[in-house]
Amino acid sequence: MSNTVIAIDAMGGDYGPAVTVAGLARAQSARSAISYLIYGNEDLINAELKKHKALAAISTVIHCDVEVPMDAKPSVALRQGRKTSGMWRAIQAVKEGEAQACVSAGNTGALMAMSKIILRTPTGIERPAIAAIWPTIRGESVVLDVGANIGGTASQYVQFAAMGAAYARTVFGLKKPQIGMLNIGTEEIKGTDAVKEAAELLERSELNFKGFVEGDGIGRGDVDVVVTDGFTGNIALKTAEGTARQMAEYLRQAMSSSLLTKIGYLFARGGFAALRTRMDPNSSNGGMFLGLNGVVVKSHGGADVDGFGTAVEVAIEAAEADMLGEISRRIEKIQALLDDAWAESLD
Repeated sequence: MSNTVIAIDAMGGDYGPAVTVAGLARAQSARSAISYLIYGNEDLINAELKKHKALAAISTVIHCDVEVPMDAKPSVALRQGRKTSGMWRAIQAVKEGEAQACVSAGNTGALMAMSKIILRTPTGIERPAIAAIWPTIRGESVVLDVGANIGGTASQYVQFAAMGAAYARTVFGLKKPQIGMLNIGTEEIKGTDAVKEAAELLERSELNFKGFVEGDGIGRGDVDVVVTDGFTGNIALKTAEGTARQMAEYLRQAMSSSLLTKIGYLFARGGFAALRTRMDPNSSNGGMFLGLNGVVVKSHGGADVDGFGTAVEVAIEAAEADMLGEISRRIEKIQALLDDAWAESLD
């Protein structure tokens, strides 16, 4: 097996190398034939690597003086971190073929802006999207976009569907993943013009389109891929994460409210531990940037060691499964449909 190289922006996120390096060690322990290019403050990174000798042996540290602030506007981050920051250089490593994927817990807007400039979008893709793995009652689903775009056109939604299907096939092994569009109702008359037009196009496509999905259908796992715009998708994602924390707190309060509930907790703590794991956002961490000429994964800025390790594993799986090739094949098929629709609009 050939060696897979992952480029890491070690300074991103709320905790920097203390979490990113330990997260790499977690991912490395379950993988073979992996090595890392780690970009950032050399002294801080090496101090953490001393705690993980096996990881240090397969890692190369590249010193970068510039860090991209978590609260910087993308335009400011581009001016200050262009070609010199660890974030930029990690993405550049993918462009140059030195690495097969890049992972960062840094500023989302800056990461997307730099990725678009360095990697560009392939032919047939108008805009990249951020895809999230979403835990459901049935298992897991892919939801996109969850933060890259505000609004969208019908053609962009169709492209998102094709990319999401390719990603679901890559990460879940599904031959024909079921696709739905997030909407305020399942009736055909509901939704914006762009959403309704996209649904009509998807009905004519070779994709396994199942129609509209309401918000509660995401968690039920009604479909394998949920398509929406980044504004709506990000609100849905943050709402779900907040609800999970709210329910966990309700359970904690209920289980400590009396002697009887405390005794009951002792008997049921195994089940509660499993529930806590299912509801933990870190267990599904790692937003994939789809629609670029390279693999880029965004970790939550506040992710813990396990969460960052999960994001690294997502990047490894995508790189090793030829996700980009699968997306290219899907987009090529969908482009003919979009071309025909455009020609019909001129008649």
